[in-house]
Amino acid sequence: MKKKIVLITVAAIILASFRPAEAQQPKKVPRIGYLVSGDAATDSARADGVRLALRERGYVDGQNIAIEYRYGEGKSDRFSELAAELMRLKVDIIVVAGGSVWVRAAMNATKTIPIVMVGIGIDPVEAGLVESLARPGGNVTGVTNLDRELGGKRLELLKEAVPKLARIAVFYAPGNPSTVRDVKEVLPVAARALRLTLQPWEVRSAEDLERAFAALSKERPGGLYSAGGPLMRANQKRIVGFALKSRLPSTYTDREAVNSGGLMYYGADLAESYRRVAYYVDRILKGVKPADLPVEQPTKFEFVINLKTAKQIGVTIPQWTLMKAGKVIR
Repeated sequence: MKKKIVLITVAAIILASFRPAEAQQPKKVPRIGYLVSGDAATDSARADGVRLALRERGYVDGQNIAIEYRYGEGKSDRFSELAAELMRLKVDIIVVAGGSVWVRAAMNATKTIPIVMVGIGIDPVEAGLVESLARPGGNVTGVTNLDRELGGKRLELLKEAVPKLARIAVFYAPGNPSTVRDVKEVLPVAARALRLTLQPWEVRSAEDLERAFAALSKERPGGLYSAGGPLMRANQKRIVGFALKSRLPSTYTDREAVNSGGLMYYGADLAESYRRVAYYVDRILKGVKPADLPVEQPTKFEFVINLKTAKQIGVTIPQWTLMKAGKVIR
């Protein structure tokens, strides 16, 4: 009898040792969709910042999370298509790096999957993306740059750097709501105070840029303001190249433009904004709803001057302006 009991016990132990292996299922790896309005090259530094910030919180791409990248390359007709692609991949979170149109495309694709926005330069409440900054209320939250607060400051700094400046050409995409409001409402107020004349140029395509370049080569404005957006970002090197060739003092809404040879940038510290994406991803993966995560506004700002460009186009930046810059590229 004892022998029989021992055999049964041994058999039970052996069977028990197999059951966990049979029942064990591979752990689900959260999938993050990263939807970008620009291209991979332009966004690489920001994407690296997001990955590093995620790693610091314990999330490593390819190990315990998977990041799916989709790039619009400045083509507005790809918004819905790319958002739909991420839906088919069954992502757990969508990070939208771009303007309000891109966020809206993601919202149209899903009412349930959390959306974390970053790099948006418009008030998300006014745009109807969230109910309030403190209580977003839906499936959207994230970081806003509120660029409209900064347009006047960019003009002011450009005028301070080039006191004789009188007329500025402004490149903007009419399909981008935040830049349209900037050009139509914000910049004119600042320009009047600074006694500047604005010369707005609608840019709907790369071909429009070429026509604008040709016209400005003849009309010779005193400076150039690039109002940003996906199309401008996709053609940023061309715009910077034109400004250099034409010896035009230029200011931008995109930090990378100054690294490429633009004269100056003033705006939110985008590196810090993109790093904050990791905070939202972490909180959401731990069960917090986007509706309960307040939308953050920028607390750090950057003023960057490319002194190499200033010398190349024959502009002497006043010392007091240089002293305001957080970074000077020499």
